[in-house]
Amino acid sequence: MIHLDEAGRKNLLEDLLKRSPNQYSEYESVVAEILKNVKEKKDEAVFDYTEKFDHASVDASTIMVTEREIEEAYALVEPSLVEVIQKALVNIRSYHEKQKKYSWFDSTRQGTILGQKLTPLSRVGVYVPGGKAAYPSSVLMNVIPAKVAGVEEIFMTTPCNKDGKVVPATLVAAKEAGVDRIYKVGGAQAIAALAYGTESIPKVDKIVGPGNIYVALAKKAVYGHVSIDSIAGPSEILVLADDTANPRYVAADLLSQAEHDELASAILVTTSEALATQVSEEVDAFVKELSRKDIITKSLDQYGYILLADTMEEAIDIANEIASEHLEIMTEDAFMVMTKIKHAGAIFIGEYSSEPLGDYFAGPNHILPTNGTAKFFSPLGVDDFVKKSSIISYSREALEPIHNDIITFAEAEQLTAHANSIRVRFGK
Repeated sequence: MIHLDEAGRKNLLEDLLKRSPNQYSEYESVVAEILKNVKEKKDEAVFDYTEKFDHASVDASTIMVTEREIEEAYALVEPSLVEVIQKALVNIRSYHEKQKKYSWFDSTRQGTILGQKLTPLSRVGVYVPGGKAAYPSSVLMNVIPAKVAGVEEIFMTTPCNKDGKVVPATLVAAKEAGVDRIYKVGGAQAIAALAYGTESIPKVDKIVGPGNIYVALAKKAVYGHVSIDSIAGPSEILVLADDTANPRYVAADLLSQAEHDELASAILVTTSEALATQVSEEVDAFVKELSRKDIITKSLDQYGYILLADTMEEAIDIANEIASEHLEIMTEDAFMVMTKIKHAGAIFIGEYSSEPLGDYFAGPNHILPTNGTAKFFSPLGVDDFVKKSSIISYSREALEPIHNDIITFAEAEQLTAHANSIRVRFGK
């Protein structure tokens, strides 16, 4: 618990930035070696790394999940969970369908046609983690916007266990969402396979999905060769609260993100010292009960903060500086506070809009910008799976009145071939 001042603010922001994947350069050489081997040896390297890291033996005949394995997964997953996945899918699809944009064209009587043509990406690779926890919800969040956008082929990679089995709930979510192929490979080697292609795994145009530090650095390294969604850092939540907030709700919500991993960040910014004390006590009580208390404790010890602000304006300022992945507002005038938030991945308003609502069910995407990148990045959405082409068409009658203007511009830049390309259309 700290009072906000300039020194404290500076130290806090520097501390949080230590969590960025860009700070872990010591892993880059390991990732580079994996990428190089997969690019050169293709399947052979993928199979070797799967044996080394996941202790699973796969080959060209077993690396792709079969329909029979998917059927087995349905038999292993509780029907109630399948039903919840289907309900969540409807909400997520409905939300993302509202994001869809279309090609447009604008013509004039003078004979000009200008426009923008939208084309879905042809092939997308979705990475789904399978380490400390399995995330079927991430399958839905990555795949459904791509399906809404009209992507032709969606391939998924996810680690398998030593018996070559993938988490059943992950397979069910993939089937429900409409994934075309699922490959049993994880880590940086999966990113390399999707980026470069192997005998068994085709090259894709874009890679999306969260992962560990090796996955994040691998995505960073292949960017440009393929597109990526973002370089995701550890999860984070910031709760903005005043003395009207329920301390038990605030504490529970902070811990909902602290349990992700040891680098997760949970921050309360409040104008109420009484609330701060109560939340701290509630956190201590909850931690004793929760199953992932070791992870939570490490997360809170390193990146858990209660920040005391003198005014709500000061609290809003620090919230905008941190630009949290998840921002909850529990104040008397929550919607008014929301209008002053400039930087946040997702904003949850009111005491019944807790962060897991967005993670699983409400509909907005839970793939969000982290580590302050909400200042210039947005949540994953339909726009991430389309590309845009400009359309330009002029008749002779439309070009003639302006052709000398274009020639003048080109010659000012000493690009005489540009000028000539226009001039020849109106010369003798």
